[in-house]
Amino acid sequence: MTVKTAVLPVAGLGTRFLPASKAIPKEMITVVDKPVIQYVVDEAVRAGIKQIVLVNHSAKRAIEDHFDVHYELENELERRGKEELLKVMRSILPPDVRVISVRQGKALGLGHAVMCAREVVGDAPFAVMLPDVLVDAELQPAGSEPDLAAMVQRYQASQRAQIMVEQVPMDKVSQYGVVALEGDAPAAGTSQVMTGVVEKPAQADAPSDLAVVGRYILPARIFELLADTAPGAGNEIQLTDAIASLMKEESVEAYRMQGVTYDCGSKIGYLQATLAYAKRHPQVGAEFAELLRQYND
Repeated sequence: MTVKTAVLPVAGLGTRFLPASKAIPKEMITVVDKPVIQYVVDEAVRAGIKQIVLVNHSAKRAIEDHFDVHYELENELERRGKEELLKVMRSILPPDVRVISVRQGKALGLGHAVMCAREVVGDAPFAVMLPDVLVDAELQPAGSEPDLAAMVQRYQASQRAQIMVEQVPMDKVSQYGVVALEGDAPAAGTSQVMTGVVEKPAQADAPSDLAVVGRYILPARIFELLADTAPGAGNEIQLTDAIASLMKEESVEAYRMQGVTYDCGSKIGYLQATLAYAKRHPQVGAEFAELLRQYND
């Protein structure tokens, strides 16, 4: 079965971005001129995804509104002859891609958020994309497939769940979930069978230097495993625990990414993303680069 649905858990309160996230969903904070969530949806679309499932909260309707049609604004832009802006508005979501929103009534963990999408996803394999993480494909080798698209292709070839990982410095492994592998570490853009995931290990205990970074391709079987998963760390239902159960039934692979990630849930990660995307922005990139030079001086 092909992967055509992506689940985006967006119900979190974004406390790391207070006070900005008090009234604005953290996913709607902009990197240059687009909200973070739009970059993630664009990534899904490039991978062939046709259905986006937002696992949302009642206070975060702005995310749904962003992907809806704003007839009044479009009509006004058309009346004023602002064709370029009208084109931008109409390209936020391709016409063959739909966005569906479901509610997560209580914050019971990532696993619970994924389970909230079960009725929409059905029996098909699907992607899970954490909206705090931007995956920058521009820094991949020329001609290579974007990482999520490569994960989808690998899943469809192997029928094995894919967990995206990136290499991190060994002195930072205690900040991540780190994968254990059946063999040698995979080359960038390839996958290797996993034997486990160790959450935030001490450097001496880390099974590798490959950390999970917020992109998953999972079979529908994960929903049944989540339903049987007891609350774990933080008294929440952990997706990692359900993946560990899946590994007892079938092989799960770690896909080593080729691009670069930015953790836009942290202030420094957000600023890194802003710098990276602003420097190559078609309208402001040159001026922004000059501004950086001035500040460096």
